[in-house]
Formats: sequence, C-alpha cells, structure tokens
Amino acid sequence: MRTTVRRHLGKVVAGTALAVAATAVMVGITLPGTAGADDTGGSKTGQTTGQAAAGDQGGTVQPGVVEQAPAEGEKGTGSDPLTDDELKRVERIALSRQLFNASQDVEGDRGPQRLGVDLAAPEADEVDDPDAPRRADVTFYDYKNDTVVTKTVNLDTGKVENTATQSGVQPPLSNAEQNEAARLLIADPLGAGLRADYQDATGKKLTAPDQLQLASMIYRAVPGAQPSALDVCGQHRCVRLLPKVKNGPWIDARSLVIDLSAGKVVELDG
Repeated sequence: MRTTVRRHLGKVVAGTALAVAATAVMVGITLPGTAGADDTGGSKTGQTTGQAAAGDQGGTVQPGVVEQAPAEGEKGTGSDPLTDDELKRVERIALSRQLFNASQDVEGDRGPQRLGVDLAAPEADEVDDPDAPRRADVTFYDYKNDTVVTKTVNLDTGKVENTATQSGVQPPLSNAEQNEAARLLIADPLGAGLRADYQDATGKKLTAPDQLQLASMIYRAVPGAQPSALDVCGQHRCVRLLPKVKNGPWIDARSLVIDLSAGKVVELDG
C-alpha cells in the first residue's frame, strides 16, 4: 500500500501521527459526554464510541420521542451508570413537544440533534445522602438557532428540574453529525482530493460516509487566521474531519472545515 498520492489533499498520512494529533485536540474538550479518541483516532461511522456523549447511538431524534414517557423499567442506584431503560425514559421526558416543534437537527429535520445523556452530579447538600435522587443531564444541539440545550431530569420524580440554553458552546460531535459532515465533504467540489485519495488507496469510488472511519475536531475561528467565511465558527458548529480508509491509511483533510450550521465546506488559508 502506498503512503503518498499525487492528489489535492497532498498525501495519505501515517496513522500514528495523525491519531496523536487528533487525540491531543480532543482531550482538551471537557464538556458533558466528552471522551478521547479510540485507538483508531476517533469514532467509527455507524458505531457508538467514546467521543459521542453517553447514550448516543448516532441517530437523529424522531417524532416518537414526544410521546408519553415509558414506564420506569430497570433502575440503577446511587452513582451506577444509567441503565438502557433510564436512558430511554429521560430522553423522552427531556424532549418536550415545544422543544421538538421549535428546533432543528443537523439534517434540517424538525427536532433538536441529540448529543447524549449523562448521569448528573448530586447537589452539594446531597453528596453524602444515600437516598439522594438520581438525575440525568440530557444534551441537545438546536441547529435552528445554534444553541446547546441541556435538561436535567429527576429520575425519581420523572420531572425536568432545570433547563440550560447556551450559545457559543460546542460539545464534541455525535456520530450523526460526523456522518453529515462527511456527506457534505464528499459531495462538495473541495472534496475532490478526498475522493481521489480514497480511490488511490482502495481502487473504489468514495460515495458515502460509511466507507470511512471518522474522527473529528471542533473548529473555532481565530481572528484573522482563516477565510472570512469561517469567522462565525464557534457560534456556528464547524468541524475538521480526520477520515481513515477502513483497514487502511488516514487521509489528510485538515485543511478543510465543514460548517454544519451553514451546510458548506471552506478551505483554510495557507
């Protein structure tokens, strides 16, 4: 297998060096649900991995989530990880009909983009209380107005105790968002180099995200350091992809930024 190609992206790079670079950037992210890249340098398309927040299955929210919350089912205790039943229950409780109707996911469909569900820390006066209620933080990204919405659900009462809405906050991408970023890049004229590199490495045409293993890094604008089209990154949800041929080499696409909020691809200066 060749390790260099004569294409727009310049090269197919060694896996170790790029994986280390990706991990170094991702480790610095400390928002809810964050974890480092795995030993392939990031999450794999179509699979649940550490980068996505806990409970992420890589899918978008469907209309069914606004139905009545299901029965409690299997319950954890104390600081036990959330059970599958608890995950399903709190997601349904957190996604009110009002939020569903007023928001938009990464593909432009109605309903916010689900990022993940995490067990919430106990309140300060509950730390030593063995009977303290279990709570879960459910996090969504609303592409309609570029905000992160986090709802805290009390698992004992089944009620939302707190809702926080933040702008300019960019948690790591879910698998669904990585796939959408890859889809945009593959279809864009600026993705010609990626397509050519993939064909050089495999002998096949690159047409869909599921042909790649994907890792990603949130991109934030630095004043004067990028094309003006990317000045909104940080407010918009922008990403640099680290694509890898399945069972093959990494492809260097770090010079390209995908603005998921605007649905466009921009090449960095230099």
